[in-house]
Amino acid sequence: MLGWVAGVAWQLQQPEVWPLAVYASLVAVGLLGLCLRVRLAWLLAGLALAVGTCGWRAQHRLADRLDPQLEGVDIAVVGRIASLPSRSPLGEVFQFAVERASQDGAPRALPARLQLSWYRQERAADDARGDGAPTTNGGSVQAGETWAFTVRLKRPHGSLNPHGFDREAWLWQHGIGATGYVRAGVRDPVPERVSGAPWWTVDRWRQRIVQRIDHELGERPAAGVLAALAVGDQSAIDRPDWDLFRATGVAHLMAISGLHITGFAWLATALVGVLWRQVARRWPALARHWPRSRATAWGGVGLAAAYAVLAGWGVPAQRTVLMLALVVGLRLGLRRWPWPALWLTVMAVVLALDPWAWLSAGFWLSFVAVAILFAGDPGQAAGEGRYSAFRRWLAPLMGLLREQWLMTLALAPLSLVLFGQVSVVGLVANLVAIPWVTLVVTPLAIGGVVVPWVWHWAAGAVDALGAGLQWLASWPWAVWTRPVAPMPLALAAVVGGALLALRLPPLWRAAGALLLVPALVQTPWRPDPGQVEVMALDVGQGSAVLVRTAHHALVFDAGPRWNPEADAGDRIVLPLLRSLGVRPDLIMISHRDSDHAGGAQALRDAFPEAQWRSSYDDDAEHHCLAGQQWTWDGVRFDVLHPSPSDYARPGMSTNAMSCVLRVTAGEHSAWLTGDIPAAQEVPLALARPDWRATLLLAPHHGSASSSSPVLLNTLRPQQVIVQSGYRNRFGHPAEVVVARYEARGINWVATPQCGAATWRSDQPDRVRCEREVGRRYWHWRD
Repeated sequence: MLGWVAGVAWQLQQPEVWPLAVYASLVAVGLLGLCLRVRLAWLLAGLALAVGTCGWRAQHRLADRLDPQLEGVDIAVVGRIASLPSRSPLGEVFQFAVERASQDGAPRALPARLQLSWYRQERAADDARGDGAPTTNGGSVQAGETWAFTVRLKRPHGSLNPHGFDREAWLWQHGIGATGYVRAGVRDPVPERVSGAPWWTVDRWRQRIVQRIDHELGERPAAGVLAALAVGDQSAIDRPDWDLFRATGVAHLMAISGLHITGFAWLATALVGVLWRQVARRWPALARHWPRSRATAWGGVGLAAAYAVLAGWGVPAQRTVLMLALVVGLRLGLRRWPWPALWLTVMAVVLALDPWAWLSAGFWLSFVAVAILFAGDPGQAAGEGRYSAFRRWLAPLMGLLREQWLMTLALAPLSLVLFGQVSVVGLVANLVAIPWVTLVVTPLAIGGVVVPWVWHWAAGAVDALGAGLQWLASWPWAVWTRPVAPMPLALAAVVGGALLALRLPPLWRAAGALLLVPALVQTPWRPDPGQVEVMALDVGQGSAVLVRTAHHALVFDAGPRWNPEADAGDRIVLPLLRSLGVRPDLIMISHRDSDHAGGAQALRDAFPEAQWRSSYDDDAEHHCLAGQQWTWDGVRFDVLHPSPSDYARPGMSTNAMSCVLRVTAGEHSAWLTGDIPAAQEVPLALARPDWRATLLLAPHHGSASSSSPVLLNTLRPQQVIVQSGYRNRFGHPAEVVVARYEARGINWVATPQCGAATWRSDQPDRVRCEREVGRRYWHWRD
């Protein structure tokens, strides 16, 4: 089992997959190794089998991706809605299992599973992610239904930034070979519902339950929590609620976890026991053949498995059901395994079913938590007769307190590694929330499936819990954040947390405390005095740049707003700043266009103490003005545009009013240009013909209206970074602009192919691409 787990972990680190022949050879070697009765041979055999089978599956999944020639063209598809639709005021997103596809009447091979968006209203969206304008949605899909659509697709692609969410890994894990949107405009074929969902499909029942909850509770926020607890639909929980649950450390309770499955199994076992008594009275022979202890145990496991499937069969649910089944099997067989063997077996089975579950945070939190509980179990029964009645009554409460203390202590380092924050109030919040959610909210949420009016009681229980969590979250130090530690320090901290939590001698616990120290006190890397780092973030079709000196930081632009509920400032820029331990001294927004200013409010709310500059603020005191200059740590900053006369000139476009910032470190300089067109570039270049630029942030994302020959000939940049969206509808960067760069020998990169692009003044001849750092075989490549 250990060899299998290690083999999966190793294969997932590969930047490229090997040929199928190599994986087949490894499988053959592994099978031969199993024939040897030597433990080391079995360990190596498990390793070879895991690498071989996982690599073979990866090869087939890579082959199931969209053909690049089919990107951006209209394709007719017929298939099944393969997930619960995630709905918002803008439309819905769902997974789609393709049955057949054609283009202009000719059959086409598509990936087996797509992720599609169907928008409710005409909007020029996808500015940020690129594929053209989605169109009007006149209907609503149901899980399990068969539909005929006209779609436009693109290969799996997502923004890639340091310590950020890896969307491409998420798509890979869910087997999605292409993403796209439904074409439903006036000139497109009308989407057609071909057939309804079969009655036996699990997703159909899950969606019906979600709809009944919505119908019963209306717009009450608690409806989302109840949908998550009843059927595992976490998308129903609003973003502010998730923020509250994370801040108070109870987010694990708002999804189907091992705690919920175990509690349900306990109730199910009791129910089966009651029913079995009736069966035994009517059919005594059956009861003798199938004893009550066996029937109740396996009945509880079976019903728990059914609940786990209804809840979406996530990693925590898989782990719990497998663990319950293994424990029941061992106990009924009068066998006893040490907990590491039990734990490792379940992990190996989960990874055999889905090797890429290893990539999810839920996998690690789930298995680490169970390991700590196993290892920390004192092995004493709470109800032993030698204890007084009061001690027996108090034991469950003390057990809950101890388990929660173990979890808080052991998982705090892992939470810092995965999320960059720890809830300081989490211990207090969980002491109340765990019994409340497990014993009150979850049973009521499930009971409402049978008696819908019970959901009103459940909603009241959620509201009461939410009020208490709001109070805890309002404490000044409710959440503790730390920069992301380097991997060796992070692993040491996780081990240290485990040693502290376990029942070990004081010397071992002291060693655990020492292992925590480096990760907690480490100082993130910063440029040396007199040097500067410029990081152009990958935010799709938009711009956001982080500039760092030895002790200061500036954010130039904040990325696009994708919809009323999501923007790059909140989803990309803020997580990056927190992971790096950066609090910006100055936020400068070049101009008011949404692709540059969409995330600005999120940054202003998060860093109210930061200075603010823009070209559109109502307060002239906050305007960026040519001539403004300052020096941080030996690095000079000069605002070059707009001038005071530009603010007084009527009819100036927002692009023409873009702030232009020049950052100079010694002999090297970086120009951040916003969206200025050629009409503003030329005067800037001619005003100081002696100016040079080592790095140029491509004006207006590489539009044909910018990057004029005069600007390029004057500045003579060595490096150019183009911030644009993958397959964006504007065609950025324009071919004519790329030709200008290449004709002058300028090294240029674009964020769709590079990810976040980082330039440093002490290494001026190169731009580091995030896609080349930690590349994995599932990442997009040209």
